[in-house]
Amino acid sequence: MGRDPLTARRRFLEFLAASPLLAAGAGAAAWAQDRIISSPADALDVFDFEAAMRKTVRPAHFGYMASGVDDDVTLRANREGFQKFQLRPRRLVDVGTLDTRLDLFGRTYASPIVLAPTASNRAYHEDGEIAVARAAKRGNHLQILSTVATTSIEDAIAARGAPVWFQLYPTDRWEVAEALARRAEKAGAETIVVTVDVLARQNWVTYVRAWRSDTPDCGSCHGRSLQDYLKRKPSFDGIDTSGIVSTGATTLTWEFLRRLRGTAKTRLVVKGLLTAEDARLAVDNGLDGIIVSNHGGRAEDSGRSTIDALPEILDAVGGRLPVLVDSGFRRGTDIAKALAMGARAVCIGRPYLWGLGAFGQPGVERVLGLLQQELRAVMMQVGAPALKDLVPAMVRRA
Repeated sequence: MGRDPLTARRRFLEFLAASPLLAAGAGAAAWAQDRIISSPADALDVFDFEAAMRKTVRPAHFGYMASGVDDDVTLRANREGFQKFQLRPRRLVDVGTLDTRLDLFGRTYASPIVLAPTASNRAYHEDGEIAVARAAKRGNHLQILSTVATTSIEDAIAARGAPVWFQLYPTDRWEVAEALARRAEKAGAETIVVTVDVLARQNWVTYVRAWRSDTPDCGSCHGRSLQDYLKRKPSFDGIDTSGIVSTGATTLTWEFLRRLRGTAKTRLVVKGLLTAEDARLAVDNGLDGIIVSNHGGRAEDSGRSTIDALPEILDAVGGRLPVLVDSGFRRGTDIAKALAMGARAVCIGRPYLWGLGAFGQPGVERVLGLLQQELRAVMMQVGAPALKDLVPAMVRRA
């Protein structure tokens, strides 16, 4: 795609000056810093990678990654929500040896930090999801691959050297959803994560403003229709996608999940729940797990953070199935709060994309390393030598 990079960058910076993103808290400090890191080793926290990615990735692609819905209220709420909860440090506990291993569905990972499914990683770096998978392998993290990834499930599993989970956009055709699930199962994905919060194309104002500040011919890369777009996604290779009007489905109900439960031999996890009522239904309908998620503030603009929603969902589930959570996690303290409440693991999305866009695989590795380092420090401070020692008594609402 041809462009005048100086003009595009200048227009994008003008857009940022008036954007609600600059009021989004800690990330704004990174965007405003004078010195942008030149290597992953220079990063002091994950926000350093956000500024570095913005310098490297074209404005339209950066805006797509950064956007929330409408006024970005939920996007900001995800960060602000953590301030409503405080950690209660315990002292005189032997934390000379720390154990951050996560045991989940019969597999052990080195960390409770999971790589959430994110779309079109090659828009940020040529190695895309392969670089992410290799970084996940290096640190032994669980990875979830998106339906609309720019890498196939087969290649992702090969790069990870172990099974990854497959996130399923069900589309509005059962035959397509079934084919995607069967392909993932055949490839070795042991868990399918059904995303249920994408119902309509949202008003991604931040993205559109960023796109207008750029000079892209988007059709040359992404196609000029949904069919063109899907043809560029390896997950859909060999699948008849005719008639699909959305990767989400406005007709999606619990009956779909029951039907998929009867078709797929993999575990089924539902992603996108935010209420106790739906959590109880997930248990009643035989789901294997829940990911509490608002799509990082991209699916709707309710203004409710996932850390706010997490306690009622944990209470409704009552330990009958594992609960994971994503959206807005940027610090070790954020992760520790969710784990202390009772979440089994925390999924991150944008932070590892910042690292990917800035430096490729080494950037992703450094992002994961920083978050792991911060989590370990928090575990020492609260007196939790292992993940099991992060208990509800260690966190309270401010």
